[in-house]
Amino acid sequence: MIAALPSGSTDDSSSGGSGNYEPTPRPPAWTLLAHLIRPHGRKGELVAELLTDFPERFHQRKRVFLIPPERVGTRPREVRLENFWFLRSRIILRFQGIDSINDAEPLRGYTVAIPHAERAPLDYGAVYVGDLVGCSVFDLNQGGVEIGQITDVDRWSSSSELLVLRRPGLRMPAAEALIPFVRDYLVLIDIAARRVEMRLPQGLLDINAPLTEGEKRETGSRG
Repeated sequence: MIAALPSGSTDDSSSGGSGNYEPTPRPPAWTLLAHLIRPHGRKGELVAELLTDFPERFHQRKRVFLIPPERVGTRPREVRLENFWFLRSRIILRFQGIDSINDAEPLRGYTVAIPHAERAPLDYGAVYVGDLVGCSVFDLNQGGVEIGQITDVDRWSSSSELLVLRRPGLRMPAAEALIPFVRDYLVLIDIAARRVEMRLPQGLLDINAPLTEGEKRETGSRG
């Protein structure tokens, strides 16, 4: 999946200390396409949850890799994709050599993936969500202090993507913060260094802070 930056993702102006938004690549790994849920039918097909913004690219996939859950402890397995079709918001996959329910059953929980080098090219200034997860975020308006690590990207709760941060030194739920992933705040993305630099408005991190006990009592008394 991707989180696309607004158009004009490189700011060449000298004001505000804006930098180059173009993400830099990190070492090759996997791009996740789907998560196998369960067998479908009697001929070895499996139903899967889509993890890609480019499901139409399955037409171009002749082979994929099946990555096992950690509990299995085996290496990724290369398979040929024989056929697929969509079922509502999910996808049905048929792999060569998987011809029965008994063949398909052990693949529950596996992830369908391709090497990074084979993933779909992005428009200039766009970045894969999977590349953002694990990056540390630094607020230049606070002297470049690290404000947290990206654990997820929420693409559905708002009109813009929200970076889900785990803030250091705090316990849940106070440790979680949401930051709009918009050009106005963004200065630099360096995927290789696992670093995102932003300039955040004062107080933004406190907007989603949990209520204190006093605030909870006050809210309850108003009800």
